[in-house]
This record gives sequence, C-alpha cells and structure tokens, in this order.
Amino acid sequence: MRVTLAQIAPHLNRKNLSEIVAVIESVKENSDCIVFPELSLSGYLLQDKLYEDAYSIDELEIFATLSQAIDIVVGVALREVDGFRNAALYFANGKLVSQHNKVYLPNYGMFEEARYFNAGTIFESFLLRDKRVSMVVCEDLWHKNVHHDLIAQNPDMIVALVASPARGFGDEKLEIEEKWYAIIQTVAKECHAKLIFVNRVGFEDGLGFWGGSCILDSDGNITNKLPKFHKKIETFKI
Repeated sequence: MRVTLAQIAPHLNRKNLSEIVAVIESVKENSDCIVFPELSLSGYLLQDKLYEDAYSIDELEIFATLSQAIDIVVGVALREVDGFRNAALYFANGKLVSQHNKVYLPNYGMFEEARYFNAGTIFESFLLRDKRVSMVVCEDLWHKNVHHDLIAQNPDMIVALVASPARGFGDEKLEIEEKWYAIIQTVAKECHAKLIFVNRVGFEDGLGFWGGSCILDSDGNITNKLPKFHKKIETFKI
C-alpha cells in the first residue's frame, strides 16, 4: 500500500478546498491513500468564523468522486443539524466510508474547541479491503480509555489527524514532539497496528504547528518521517 502524508499549512478560509483537491490530483496516480491533518479544510483557530466557513457534507462530494482513484482522509469543521463537529472523514470507492467526530475537545490554555464544537461520543472502526481501520483526532489519543477502545477494535491500521502547536522548546529537542511520539508508539504496540500520524505546519495567530508526520509499524517503530516545521507531501510504501 502506498500512503501519502500531506503535511500542509491550512489557511483560515475556504480556499483550502481547492488546494487540497489540487494535491490529491497531483498524487492520485502514484498513491493508494492520502492523509491530511486535523481541520485541514478549515484551519484550526476558526472561533466565530466557524459559522461562515464550516462545510456541510454535500459540499464535499468532490472527495467522493476523487476517491474512486485514491482513498482520502481529511479533517474538517463540519456543519450538522445540531451544531458543528471537528471531524475526520474517510472517502474510498466513490463514497464516504466513515466519519469520526473528535470526542475529546480541549478547552484549556490556548484551546477553546469545546466552546465551538459538539463532541463525538464513540470510537468506531470499519472494514476496507479486508483490513480494519480506526480513526482518531488529536486530543483523543491523550486519553488512556481511548487506547482501551482501540485495542478492543483490533485495527490493522490507525489514522491520527493532528493539529499540534509547538511547545516546550529545548536546546536540541521539542518537548511536545517527544510526548506525541511516546503516545503513538505505545498505541501502535498496544494494538499491534500500523499507525499513520499526520500533523500540520504553518502559523495561525501566534501559534506555530510543528509537523513531524510519520508512519509507525505494528511494533511501534517509526519507519517513515517528515521534517518539522516545513510543508511536505511525500508518499511511502507500507
């Protein structure tokens, strides 16, 4: 399977849609699956812009069409009847296969997600080509009970969409990077599953996102990794 990590820098406006479509078009002949970060269609610090910029699911039909050639995993601020969701969407075989609504919405320090989004309530997996896939969004993975839910699902692959700001700068290391890698290595080993971690880059209102997207094997080893702080789109065989 050829997987493309799309470590991009989304904007706080709707032009992300056309840019993401262009990226998919550029790789679809040489990749089986492309994964974008959390809120890649929307930007992270939406706040009240959410009411203008959130997408309804019918506006994203282009991804269903494109998924006839390549699986697409994308993050979006999604408008639903009862409010807004921070959602991960998996498109394949010409349709939306799965939607995971972020369950744990951070609401401390620099984060205000719970003020604007409705939380999801469940973690589900789905079968695709005889392989079981689970999706999570960022903060979900920082909760141990989620690890237990993932273990129970027994996935072959876990896809994590992330928008992690850079924190804890040291002389030669980034503290948040070390914490994230420790978490995803633990989850991959616990579930004995491959794990695809895609974090965004770029700046929004003083927040800088660090990237470092990677692929882990089922023993928790990082087999492929993108650089920190730079936009990078690269395809790997797993």
